[in-house]
Amino acid sequence: MTKEKKVLLINTHLTYPNWTEGRLNDSFYQIAKDFFATQSFEVLETIIEDGYNPEEEEKKHLEAGIVILQMPVNWFGAPWIYKKYVDEVFNSGLFSKSFLTGDGRTREDESKQYGTGGNLHGKKFMICATWNAPVEAFDNPAQQLMQGKGTADLFLNITSNYRFCGYEIMEGYNCFDIFKRSDIAKDLANYPKHLERVFNIQSPAMQVHLQEAEQ
Repeated sequence: MTKEKKVLLINTHLTYPNWTEGRLNDSFYQIAKDFFATQSFEVLETIIEDGYNPEEEEKKHLEAGIVILQMPVNWFGAPWIYKKYVDEVFNSGLFSKSFLTGDGRTREDESKQYGTGGNLHGKKFMICATWNAPVEAFDNPAQQLMQGKGTADLFLNITSNYRFCGYEIMEGYNCFDIFKRSDIAKDLANYPKHLERVFNIQSPAMQVHLQEAEQ
């Protein structure tokens, strides 16, 4: 199976008993898993809290054409276990020179920019995140905390790791205000539509419709 037909799903949730059990992130994770399985993708999985081997995770990244990070937003970032995961897995890819060969700069050609030494071009990375923050907190200069910045700005420290290695960063999916809203089911229901659009994947129903229209 080619890399274009493999997707790596990474669940970063960290359990705090009697507070955050991870059910919502598990739900988004399962929706993505089911969606790609119905599209004939091979689904590679990593649940960080269950443990992992850095070399095996490096191999998964090399095999998969798409990587999706499922994460709860803890203090405006991913749970700390994800930073540990990145340090170990990306260092493995650095030392083996599979993820990148240097930072892109050379003494011979000063026009080459920092961050252009990645080997993983053609691959795509996306974040699906759950938030306590309301959607109104973002992309609005009148908001005191974020001051007009969006979720992509906040996640720059995460996406930069992947861009540094050559990935294309795709539009993320966010579920906001999870402790106060009563319509989170809509976000779950709409998630496959986002995956279809962002990754330009037609659902089986749409494929049948197009085939019938051509006849």
